[in-house]
Amino acid sequence: LMGGAGGDIFPAGCDAGSINFPPHYYQRRDDLRQSVMEAIQEMMSELEDLHKNINEQATQHIHAGEIILTYALSKTVGLFLKAAAAKKRKFQVIVCEGAPHFGGHAMAKELAEAGIDTTVIHDAATFAIMARVNKVLLPAHAVLANGGLIAPSGSNMVALAAKQNSVPVVTVAGMFKLCPMYPHEGQDTLNDLISPSAVVDYGLIGDPVLSEVEFVNPVHDYIKPELIDLYVTNIGGFQPSYIYRLLAEYYHGDDWEAFE
Repeated sequence: LMGGAGGDIFPAGCDAGSINFPPHYYQRRDDLRQSVMEAIQEMMSELEDLHKNINEQATQHIHAGEIILTYALSKTVGLFLKAAAAKKRKFQVIVCEGAPHFGGHAMAKELAEAGIDTTVIHDAATFAIMARVNKVLLPAHAVLANGGLIAPSGSNMVALAAKQNSVPVVTVAGMFKLCPMYPHEGQDTLNDLISPSAVVDYGLIGDPVLSEVEFVNPVHDYIKPELIDLYVTNIGGFQPSYIYRLLAEYYHGDDWEAFE
Protein backbone atom coordinates (compact mmCIF):
# COMPACT_ATOMS: atom_id res chain seq x y z
CA LEU A 1 0.00 0.00 0.00
CA MET A 2 1.10 3.58 -0.62
CA GLY A 3 -0.26 7.00 0.25
CA GLY A 4 -1.77 9.51 -2.16
CA ALA A 5 -1.48 13.26 -2.18
CA GLY A 6 -4.57 13.74 -0.05
CA GLY A 7 -3.55 11.14 2.49
CA ASP A 8 -5.57 8.40 0.74
CA ILE A 9 -4.22 4.84 0.63
CA PHE A 10 -3.89 3.01 -2.71
CA PRO A 11 -2.50 -0.44 -3.60
CA ALA A 12 1.19 -0.39 -4.57
CA GLY A 13 1.66 0.30 -8.28
CA CYS A 14 -1.70 2.07 -8.66
CA ASP A 15 -2.71 5.68 -8.73
CA ALA A 16 -6.01 7.31 -7.87
CA GLY A 17 -6.98 7.69 -11.53
CA SER A 18 -6.87 3.95 -12.20
CA ILE A 19 -9.22 2.97 -9.35
CA ASN A 20 -12.99 3.20 -9.56
CA PHE A 21 -14.33 4.07 -6.12
CA PRO A 22 -18.04 3.81 -5.15
CA PRO A 23 -20.10 6.96 -5.91
CA HIS A 24 -20.39 7.94 -2.24
CA TYR A 25 -16.59 8.21 -2.10
CA TYR A 26 -16.76 11.37 -4.21
CA GLN A 27 -19.60 13.00 -2.26
CA ARG A 28 -18.70 15.82 0.08
CA ARG A 29 -19.91 15.14 3.62
CA ASP A 30 -19.42 18.17 5.82
CA ASP A 31 -21.36 16.46 8.63
CA LEU A 32 -19.33 13.24 8.55
CA ARG A 33 -17.01 14.15 11.42
CA GLN A 34 -19.92 15.22 13.61
CA SER A 35 -21.87 12.05 12.82
CA VAL A 36 -18.91 9.85 13.71
CA MET A 37 -18.31 11.73 16.96
CA GLU A 38 -21.98 11.38 17.93
CA ALA A 39 -21.91 7.63 17.23
CA ILE A 40 -18.76 7.22 19.35
CA GLN A 41 -20.29 9.23 22.20
CA GLU A 42 -23.46 7.17 22.06
CA MET A 43 -21.46 3.95 22.29
CA MET A 44 -19.40 5.28 25.21
CA SER A 45 -22.56 6.26 27.10
CA GLU A 46 -24.05 2.82 26.52
CA LEU A 47 -20.94 1.09 27.85
CA GLU A 48 -20.79 3.37 30.91
CA ASP A 49 -24.40 2.57 31.88
CA LEU A 50 -24.19 -1.09 30.83
CA HIS A 51 -23.94 -2.80 34.21
CA LYS A 52 -26.30 -0.34 35.89
CA ASN A 53 -29.07 -1.11 33.39
CA ILE A 54 -28.51 -4.86 33.65
CA ASN A 55 -28.36 -4.87 37.44
CA GLU A 56 -31.69 -3.03 37.71
CA GLN A 57 -33.31 -6.23 36.42
CA ALA A 58 -31.66 -8.50 38.99
CA THR A 59 -34.66 -8.79 41.32
CA GLN A 60 -36.88 -9.74 38.38
CA HIS A 61 -34.86 -12.91 37.79
CA ILE A 62 -33.40 -13.82 41.19
CA HIS A 63 -35.89 -14.62 43.94
CA ALA A 64 -35.57 -15.34 47.65
CA GLY A 65 -34.54 -18.87 48.56
CA GLU A 66 -33.34 -19.80 45.08
CA ILE A 67 -30.23 -21.83 44.30
CA ILE A 68 -28.37 -20.26 41.38
CA LEU A 69 -25.65 -22.10 39.48
CA THR A 70 -23.06 -20.20 37.46
CA TYR A 71 -19.87 -21.14 35.64
CA ALA A 72 -16.33 -19.77 35.95
CA LEU A 73 -15.50 -16.06 36.30
CA SER A 74 -17.64 -13.27 34.87
CA LYS A 75 -17.72 -9.62 35.91
CA THR A 76 -21.21 -9.10 34.48
CA VAL A 77 -22.71 -12.15 36.21
CA GLY A 78 -20.91 -11.30 39.44
CA LEU A 79 -22.29 -7.74 39.53
CA PHE A 80 -25.74 -9.08 38.64
CA LEU A 81 -25.72 -11.42 41.63
CA LYS A 82 -24.31 -8.74 43.95
CA ALA A 83 -27.06 -6.35 42.85
CA ALA A 84 -29.71 -8.88 43.86
CA ALA A 85 -27.99 -9.46 47.21
CA ALA A 86 -27.79 -5.71 47.82
CA LYS A 87 -31.59 -5.57 47.61
CA LYS A 88 -31.87 -8.02 50.51
CA ARG A 89 -32.55 -11.10 48.40
CA LYS A 90 -31.33 -14.20 50.22
CA PHE A 91 -30.20 -16.92 47.83
CA GLN A 92 -27.44 -19.46 47.39
CA VAL A 93 -24.93 -19.58 44.56
CA ILE A 94 -23.12 -22.69 43.31
CA VAL A 95 -20.06 -21.92 41.20
CA CYS A 96 -18.46 -24.47 38.86
CA GLU A 97 -14.71 -24.01 39.16
CA GLY A 98 -14.13 -23.77 35.41
CA ALA A 99 -11.08 -26.01 35.01
CA PRO A 100 -8.41 -25.80 33.74
CA HIS A 101 -8.37 -22.02 34.27
CA PHE A 102 -10.30 -22.21 37.59
CA GLY A 103 -11.95 -18.83 37.22
CA GLY A 104 -14.74 -20.12 39.44
CA HIS A 105 -12.46 -19.89 42.48
CA ALA A 106 -12.01 -16.13 42.03
CA MET A 107 -15.73 -15.77 41.29
CA ALA A 108 -16.70 -17.58 44.49
CA LYS A 109 -14.28 -15.44 46.53
CA GLU A 110 -15.85 -12.23 45.20
CA LEU A 111 -19.40 -13.41 45.92
CA ALA A 112 -18.53 -14.65 49.40
CA GLU A 113 -16.94 -11.30 50.25
CA ALA A 114 -20.23 -9.67 49.21
CA GLY A 115 -22.06 -11.77 51.81
CA ILE A 116 -23.59 -14.27 49.36
CA ASP A 117 -23.82 -17.93 50.42
CA THR A 118 -21.45 -19.49 47.87
CA THR A 119 -20.28 -23.04 47.19
CA VAL A 120 -17.61 -24.15 44.70
CA ILE A 121 -17.99 -27.52 42.98
CA HIS A 122 -15.94 -29.55 40.54
CA ASP A 123 -17.11 -29.29 36.95
CA ALA A 124 -17.72 -33.04 36.94
CA ALA A 125 -20.30 -32.62 39.72
CA THR A 126 -22.48 -30.29 37.63
CA PHE A 127 -24.97 -32.91 36.47
CA ALA A 128 -25.30 -34.40 39.95
CA ILE A 129 -26.11 -31.05 41.58
CA MET A 130 -28.36 -29.74 38.79
CA ALA A 131 -31.51 -31.37 40.19
CA ARG A 132 -31.29 -29.02 43.20
CA VAL A 133 -30.73 -25.87 41.12
CA ASN A 134 -33.50 -23.36 40.34
CA LYS A 135 -31.71 -21.35 37.66
CA VAL A 136 -28.45 -21.27 35.69
CA LEU A 137 -26.67 -17.99 34.95
CA LEU A 138 -24.09 -18.11 32.16
CA PRO A 139 -21.66 -15.41 30.98
CA ALA A 140 -21.30 -14.51 27.32
CA HIS A 141 -18.30 -14.00 25.10
CA ALA A 142 -20.57 -13.29 22.11
CA VAL A 143 -24.21 -13.73 21.09
CA LEU A 144 -24.57 -15.01 17.52
CA ALA A 145 -27.19 -14.04 14.95
CA ASN A 146 -29.13 -17.30 15.35
CA GLY A 147 -29.49 -16.78 19.10
CA GLY A 148 -26.63 -19.13 19.92
CA LEU A 149 -24.07 -18.32 22.59
CA ILE A 150 -20.28 -18.31 22.67
CA ALA A 151 -19.32 -18.83 26.33
CA PRO A 152 -16.31 -20.06 28.33
CA SER A 153 -15.23 -23.62 27.58
CA GLY A 154 -17.31 -26.02 29.67
CA SER A 155 -20.49 -23.93 29.55
CA ASN A 156 -22.08 -26.24 27.00
CA MET A 157 -21.85 -29.10 29.49
CA VAL A 158 -23.70 -26.95 32.05
CA ALA A 159 -26.40 -26.00 29.53
CA LEU A 160 -26.94 -29.65 28.53
CA ALA A 161 -27.25 -30.70 32.17
CA ALA A 162 -29.76 -27.90 32.77
CA LYS A 163 -31.80 -28.96 29.73
CA GLN A 164 -31.92 -32.56 30.94
CA ASN A 165 -33.23 -31.40 34.32
CA SER A 166 -35.58 -28.70 32.90
CA VAL A 167 -33.68 -25.92 34.66
CA PRO A 168 -33.94 -22.50 32.94
CA VAL A 169 -30.71 -21.09 31.53
CA VAL A 170 -30.32 -17.30 31.61
CA THR A 171 -27.44 -15.46 29.96
CA VAL A 172 -26.40 -12.01 31.18
CA ALA A 173 -24.75 -9.92 28.47
CA GLY A 174 -24.47 -6.39 27.16
CA MET A 175 -25.78 -5.54 23.70
CA PHE A 176 -22.24 -4.82 22.52
CA LYS A 177 -21.67 -8.59 22.51
CA LEU A 178 -24.28 -9.05 19.78
CA CYS A 179 -22.55 -10.37 16.67
CA PRO A 180 -23.98 -10.81 13.12
CA MET A 181 -22.20 -14.14 12.63
CA TYR A 182 -23.68 -17.61 12.32
CA PRO A 183 -22.15 -20.79 13.74
CA HIS A 184 -21.57 -22.27 10.28
CA GLU A 185 -18.19 -23.60 11.35
CA GLY A 186 -19.38 -25.09 14.63
CA GLN A 187 -16.79 -24.94 17.40
CA ASP A 188 -14.46 -22.80 15.27
CA THR A 189 -16.76 -19.75 15.26
CA LEU A 190 -15.15 -16.97 17.34
CA ASN A 191 -13.09 -19.60 19.12
CA ASP A 192 -9.41 -20.01 19.93
CA LEU A 193 -7.33 -23.08 20.66
CA ILE A 194 -4.63 -22.57 23.27
CA SER A 195 -1.75 -24.65 24.57
CA PRO A 196 -2.83 -27.93 26.22
CA SER A 197 -0.19 -27.44 28.91
CA ALA A 198 -2.96 -26.48 31.37
CA VAL A 199 -4.51 -29.91 30.82
CA VAL A 200 -1.53 -32.23 30.47
CA ASP A 201 2.10 -31.85 31.56
CA TYR A 202 4.57 -31.66 28.68
CA GLY A 203 6.75 -34.18 30.49
CA LEU A 204 4.09 -36.85 29.87
CA ILE A 205 4.11 -36.38 26.10
CA GLY A 206 6.99 -38.86 25.84
CA ASP A 207 4.69 -41.63 27.08
CA PRO A 208 4.07 -44.13 24.22
CA VAL A 209 0.30 -43.96 24.75
CA LEU A 210 -0.07 -40.19 25.20
CA SER A 211 2.17 -39.49 22.22
CA GLU A 212 -0.65 -40.81 20.00
CA VAL A 213 -3.28 -38.58 21.63
CA GLU A 214 -4.28 -35.21 20.15
CA PHE A 215 -5.08 -32.68 22.90
CA VAL A 216 -7.51 -29.89 22.04
CA ASN A 217 -7.95 -27.05 24.53
CA PRO A 218 -10.61 -24.57 23.27
CA VAL A 219 -11.16 -21.27 25.05
CA HIS A 220 -14.89 -21.14 24.33
CA ASP A 221 -17.94 -23.34 23.74
CA TYR A 222 -20.78 -22.85 21.30
CA ILE A 223 -24.20 -23.31 22.93
CA LYS A 224 -27.21 -23.86 20.69
CA PRO A 225 -30.13 -21.41 21.05
CA GLU A 226 -32.41 -24.31 22.04
CA LEU A 227 -30.45 -24.57 25.30
CA ILE A 228 -30.87 -20.88 26.22
CA ASP A 229 -34.15 -19.66 27.73
CA LEU A 230 -33.47 -15.94 28.10
CA TYR A 231 -30.91 -13.24 27.39
CA VAL A 232 -30.82 -10.45 29.98
CA THR A 233 -29.31 -7.35 28.34
CA ASN A 234 -28.95 -3.68 29.18
CA ILE A 235 -32.14 -2.93 27.21
CA GLY A 236 -34.26 -5.77 28.61
CA GLY A 237 -34.78 -9.52 28.44
CA PHE A 238 -35.17 -11.36 25.13
CA GLN A 239 -35.61 -14.92 23.94
CA PRO A 240 -32.99 -16.32 21.52
CA SER A 241 -35.50 -16.22 18.65
CA TYR A 242 -35.66 -12.42 18.96
CA ILE A 243 -31.93 -11.87 18.56
CA TYR A 244 -32.22 -11.70 14.77
CA ARG A 245 -34.61 -8.75 15.12
CA LEU A 246 -32.20 -6.97 17.48
CA LEU A 247 -29.45 -7.34 14.91
CA ALA A 248 -31.58 -5.51 12.34
CA GLU A 249 -31.92 -2.63 14.81
CA TYR A 250 -28.27 -2.48 15.86
CA TYR A 251 -26.52 -3.14 12.54
CA HIS A 252 -27.02 -1.34 9.25
CA GLY A 253 -27.63 -3.63 6.29
CA ASP A 254 -24.36 -2.55 4.66
CA ASP A 255 -22.42 -3.71 7.71
CA TRP A 256 -23.50 -7.29 7.17
CA GLU A 257 -21.42 -7.54 4.00
CA ALA A 258 -18.26 -7.77 6.12
CA PHE A 259 -19.53 -11.02 7.66
CA GLU A 260 -20.76 -12.72 4.47
